[in-house]
Amino acid sequence: MPDPRFFDSLGPAALSDLARAGAAELADAALADRSIAHAAPLDAADDQAITFFSDAKRKDAAATTRAGACFVRPEHRDFLPATCAALITRTPQAAWAAAVNLLHAPRRHEAAAAAIHPEAELEDGVLLSPGVTIGQGARIGRGTRIGPGVAIGPGVLIGRDGVIGPNAVIGFSLLGDRVTISAGAVLGEAGFGAAPGPRGMVDLPQLGRVVIQDNVTIGANSCVDRGAFADTTIGENTKIDNLVHVAHNVRIGRNCVLAAYTGLSGSTVVGDGVAFGGKAGVADHLNIGSGASIGAAASVFKDVPEGETWTGFPARPLKRWLRETAWLSRMAGGRGTRG
Repeated sequence: MPDPRFFDSLGPAALSDLARAGAAELADAALADRSIAHAAPLDAADDQAITFFSDAKRKDAAATTRAGACFVRPEHRDFLPATCAALITRTPQAAWAAAVNLLHAPRRHEAAAAAIHPEAELEDGVLLSPGVTIGQGARIGRGTRIGPGVAIGPGVLIGRDGVIGPNAVIGFSLLGDRVTISAGAVLGEAGFGAAPGPRGMVDLPQLGRVVIQDNVTIGANSCVDRGAFADTTIGENTKIDNLVHVAHNVRIGRNCVLAAYTGLSGSTVVGDGVAFGGKAGVADHLNIGSGASIGAAASVFKDVPEGETWTGFPARPLKRWLRETAWLSRMAGGRGTRG
């Protein structure tokens, strides 16, 4: 279930209405009145949830899903268990995205409310600068300083003795104690997810959160996206430079450092004590082992084992990169050719 501090529940909705929203055909018309309360991933859904299935490589997960309903392509219908109602469409993800809008809505600032919402809770000693807005249900701990122009969304939790820099935007997020968010940083905006629909690309709902543990620093104009379903998390004492992007569902361990322009793609898992040089990039769904180092401007397309140093494009172990670079230099200079 999406966190009710950040998402309003609009359900339940009848399967017939969800099918209509997603321009899908309900395979068994007798199930038109089945009630669906929320959206969930294929492998975490219960009988009150609607999900989607579009990748045949996940057919085992489809076969064991407990979902009450699933958007699915015609050729994949038989992968679903008998307990799961099939909604037939050529574009399952896009259909699901349309249906989710009938079940969940992100909570936003109330337009007519005071800048500091009366339902926000601020402990003694919170220091507010001019132009701050704080949404309903937000909670801010003692000794935290909020800079000018900061926007804090509904339900956001900020611990004690933090520092929030000017014009930072924080939504859908839970922050620990002694967290520093520098000027212009954005936490909790929707992660990048899109799917082709009948009329072109559509945005996929992002129903997760951002969780920042104690003593984390996030630099100016950096962005940390909220998860699609699971949380985007940053571990204790990790330090993030300016202009860094952390995508949805990324999990970063403790005591990591990320230099400027680093980009971590969706669902990357980073162990403890990992260092990223400036402009390093990591492809999605990879694992970076604890104690690893990623060189400046490296482009990582494979899992990196614990304790190793990788660099280059594509990134590979440092010693290998040095040997290849030296060989290439000799070949380019003509010193490696034979007469």
